[in-house]
Amino acid sequence: MSDANWSAAHRLWRYHRLEQPLRACDAAIVCGSHDLAIATCAADLYQAGWFPLVVFSGAGNPVRPEDFPDGEAVRLRHLAVAAGVPLSATLLEPDATNTGENITLSRDVLAAAGVHPRSVMLICRPFDQRRAFATCRKLWPAVDPVCASQTIEFDDYLALAGDDRLVIDILVGDLQRIIEYPARGYAISQPVPADVHDAYEQLRAAGFTSRLLPEPV
Repeated sequence: MSDANWSAAHRLWRYHRLEQPLRACDAAIVCGSHDLAIATCAADLYQAGWFPLVVFSGAGNPVRPEDFPDGEAVRLRHLAVAAGVPLSATLLEPDATNTGENITLSRDVLAAAGVHPRSVMLICRPFDQRRAFATCRKLWPAVDPVCASQTIEFDDYLALAGDDRLVIDILVGDLQRIIEYPARGYAISQPVPADVHDAYEQLRAAGFTSRLLPEPV
């Protein structure tokens, strides 16, 4: 990868990470993905006392299906319980296939359990924070969300992920969604600085396009 593309990817990484200060919340939602580290992150946050109840959300994983034979929610909850989260402090949402469904279906699971939170902690990959926040603000405006992820730098994350192109493709695809989803009613609008937009266009031109939205017919 060229130095210019590497720098552009760093800019997107920094933009996607909100780095909000943690605060106590009524419940947490683990937004499923192929990144197993979010289960450990959820366990650490629970044990630190940031929330009393956590919903694990996610259906089958299209990136690494072999790692999730029973779906993301089941595998991530299993790992979090093994890391010290009491099973009684967990709920399961096994059907979500995107960030919007992580939010809305988890809201329904909480309501079915008699839980109506005023605040939620969204636990996700570091570069999912901005989109998770914007989605929650749009689709569940009654709650106050804060995003949390493992603390890790971009180069270290790439080394652990083992697939630089996939991660950068996701960074590009998520930036496109941040730009386009407000008009579709899926998320609130957020400003995109010019240098971030330039980095996005540069990476698109360089071929990091596998996670872009389908072109309209």
